[in-house]
Amino acid sequence: MKNKPLLLFVVCCAIPLVLAYSALKLDWLPTAITNHGEFLEREIKLDNWQQHNPKQWTIALNYSAQCEEPCSEQLAALDNLYVALGKNQHKVDMAIMGRPKAAKPHWHMIAEQQQLKPASLYLIDHMGLIVLEYPFNPQPQENRLIQKGLLKDLKKLLNYSRSS
Repeated sequence: MKNKPLLLFVVCCAIPLVLAYSALKLDWLPTAITNHGEFLEREIKLDNWQQHNPKQWTIALNYSAQCEEPCSEQLAALDNLYVALGKNQHKVDMAIMGRPKAAKPHWHMIAEQQQLKPASLYLIDHMGLIVLEYPFNPQPQENRLIQKGLLKDLKKLLNYSRSS
């Protein structure tokens, strides 16, 4: 038993490596997603975004001609989201992609984006990159939860930008 310390050393080093490899290969690790919105499948950047003189972040509604009732519901929700921002209102713009029948004068109007889902809300950064999507849900309670998630994500992003 002359090699007992060496064998013990090798076993102590090998066990954590085997466990770590197994955890990665067998997906034992929990996913650590902290955002409530969905990242887009591909990068979409809005053309001529800088001409709007955007703020840090913009909440945008894709108001398509095909969706009348859901889009009008989301339009009312957009106004409520702006009010819910409170002291952060000066850091966030509101925008509508498409041509609604009624919109607030301080909202930006952007061309409708065909590649995006109608009646969904989007979070756009100051460079015009669409970052997160918040899809419309016909159940009012579920839709409210999605909008609360948007506010949580936005407040987190605003805190990160303030600290850097």
